[in-house]
Amino acid sequence: MALVTSKKLLTLILIIDKEGKKVLLGMKKRGFGVGKFNGFGGKVEKGETIEEGARRELLEEAEIEAIDLERVGMLMFTFEKDLVGLETHIFVTTSYKGSPQETEEMRPEWYTFDQIPFDQMWSDDKHWFPYILENQQFTGHFHFGEDQKAILKHNLNVIQGNNKLEQGFELDKIIL
Repeated sequence: MALVTSKKLLTLILIIDKEGKKVLLGMKKRGFGVGKFNGFGGKVEKGETIEEGARRELLEEAEIEAIDLERVGMLMFTFEKDLVGLETHIFVTTSYKGSPQETEEMRPEWYTFDQIPFDQMWSDDKHWFPYILENQQFTGHFHFGEDQKAILKHNLNVIQGNNKLEQGFELDKIIL
């Protein structure tokens, strides 16, 4: 077993329509995750808070300005033979300015909750996405094979009662 020695901070925003029946996903057109539907987000840049990074990424990828963001989840993604973990902070918003626009990076599409295209998304999404739809906060860890497709192991935890979502993962507790 090896320990993750460093982590990159990432964000993911899911936009839920005001009626609470649809989610906006984007088809990734280039870069990491190309050809998959996903929420909007990416790397937190130096000098940004996690929330600032999330807002910037949403604006860049879909030309939408989030008004209110709620951080609902935090996932750590690790990969075989890679000691860098991807700490991903997941946000939800139902309040935003602008109309979703296709950009060089993403093509946005609305999906009703019963039509979410899990077969065209990352394989981990089907495990944690239901927590989003049920308005539950959660944390988890997914460890992928070298191909970045097969989940070798994972765990998910719902935040219950008065417990709060942690600010980040501690590296010395992430074991590959």
